[in-house]
Amino acid sequence: MDFREPQGDRTGRFAPSPTGVLHLGNLRTALLAWLFARSAGSRFLLRMEDLDNSRVRPGVEAEQLEDLRLLGLDHDGPVVRQSERLGLYREVLRGLEAKGLVYPCYCTRREIRAEVAASVSAPHGLSGALLYPGTCRNLSRKERAEREAAGRRPALRVRAAGPDGLPKVVRFTDRLLGAVEGRVDDFIVRRGDGAFAYQLAVVVDDAAQGVREVVRGADLADSTPRQVLLHDLLGLPLPAYAHVPLVLGPDGERLAKRHGSVNLRDRLKLGESPRDVLGWMARSLGLAEPGGSPTPRDLLRRFDPAKLPKEPTVWRPESETG
Repeated sequence: MDFREPQGDRTGRFAPSPTGVLHLGNLRTALLAWLFARSAGSRFLLRMEDLDNSRVRPGVEAEQLEDLRLLGLDHDGPVVRQSERLGLYREVLRGLEAKGLVYPCYCTRREIRAEVAASVSAPHGLSGALLYPGTCRNLSRKERAEREAAGRRPALRVRAAGPDGLPKVVRFTDRLLGAVEGRVDDFIVRRGDGAFAYQLAVVVDDAAQGVREVVRGADLADSTPRQVLLHDLLGLPLPAYAHVPLVLGPDGERLAKRHGSVNLRDRLKLGESPRDVLGWMARSLGLAEPGGSPTPRDLLRRFDPAKLPKEPTVWRPESETG
């Protein structure tokens, strides 16, 4: 199954989760998403991915929006919040159920791991992650009733695998990574507690908002084949994808607060300005010379996706923004 990117409109978006302060790697991804969209003369949208209420922290959304404003990254239209769109996800899920494209799964994570561990040829995904073995795919009505009588609350999984039960191979072209191929298992679109899964919400939201190019961190490339397949099952237009390099800490792990003063507020407390921080981001992307202090509009004139670095940037104390 092969998918090709669209032409023309490049409406983009930045979609953080309001669970913590955005670090410089997050903000650099936001800058890139803004540059991809604005350089094409397209809209740039903001969406809060706040489905997991247990992790959402009060006030974080406002802080994230203020950070983007300080950097000069404007957006079009109101901020969209997933928590306000549950009716839309419910409607889409009913459509999948009506077409027989989802089924209830009663497995716990421990049971899945045990079954996979016992299998001689357990399927693996794009990054080596174990794939769902299809335990509940063909349960009879009686078997489902027995599990529910025992108090098990089912999740809902998409029937992604082929008739032979093997994961489906999905291919797409990424503007930075090139040809990407992944094996897609029967993945969850609604959890056992009734919460909608990220994979469903992000696909529905991108289509509903008219997003035509998804620019996000390279760590999310592994989940894209599932989203590509879901676009196809729902008959939705497929956006283009550009998975951009991450910013890593000196230890080679994804940048995090344990690495020091790595968010905008921290840098401001050290006496730096938003322009200083933006300058570091631009230099790390090859868009500015040492000592440069560009604005986002300056960067638009220099931006060429083909010239972006392909490897992660390592944040080091000596490479700090000032």
